[in-house]
Amino acid sequence: MTPDFRLDRTLSADELEAVLRQVGHERYHIRHPFHRLMVEGALTRGQMQAWALNRYCYQAVIPRKDAIVLSRIEDRPLRLAWRERILDHDGDGSTPGGIERWMRLATGLGLDADTVASQRLALPATRFSVGAYLTLVEKRTLLEAIASSLTEMFSPQVIGERVSAILQKYPYVDEDTLGYFKPRLTQAPRDVDVALAFVREHARTVETQQLVVDALIAKCEILWTMLDALHFSYVEPGLVPPGAFRPGDGA
Repeated sequence: MTPDFRLDRTLSADELEAVLRQVGHERYHIRHPFHRLMVEGALTRGQMQAWALNRYCYQAVIPRKDAIVLSRIEDRPLRLAWRERILDHDGDGSTPGGIERWMRLATGLGLDADTVASQRLALPATRFSVGAYLTLVEKRTLLEAIASSLTEMFSPQVIGERVSAILQKYPYVDEDTLGYFKPRLTQAPRDVDVALAFVREHARTVETQQLVVDALIAKCEILWTMLDALHFSYVEPGLVPPGAFRPGDGA
């Protein structure tokens, strides 16, 4: 394997999983400067609001993404397992899902719920990134679509770091505001077990294994790009595009 994750031979399932975890170690957005500023307590309230407002666009699209994947799965047990992801984020009509819990985070930071839900103040790059994720799971193979979800292998680490830091360093945020994150500590590992088992079973040639690796890289790049846009617009150089959120808007 080359430094840019080009495979030169067929890997065992364990070797493939190790490569996928290395992708996350090197490319997951826990290393992004915007995230590092957040956990250092260096973001302003307005910058935190911009993050919550833009990330809502991603949270809101997750059940749509999973519905696309679900529609492509022929294996009934796998469909039943994948369906749980949609309930986790959409809720079941009586128990709030991840979208509602993220909205609680946004309003807890002082944003207006209708403004956040409209997504009209989101950065153009956020919309493009979210659209790219939908295109990935729709147009690429089912194996690639499922592999792209494996960023969840790394989410417990970023959640643990983020929640602890925010509670310590942003006094206007409390545990109720961050209620989105606690369920993800159990949901994400459950989802990883399902997706990783599928990838290990079906990626058995160097060609399919390369597709899997590339799909995970693409997903990491989508998440990284979203933080790139936030950093460019709200940190350095601070150039907010026309029509996008500015601190003080949407509150």
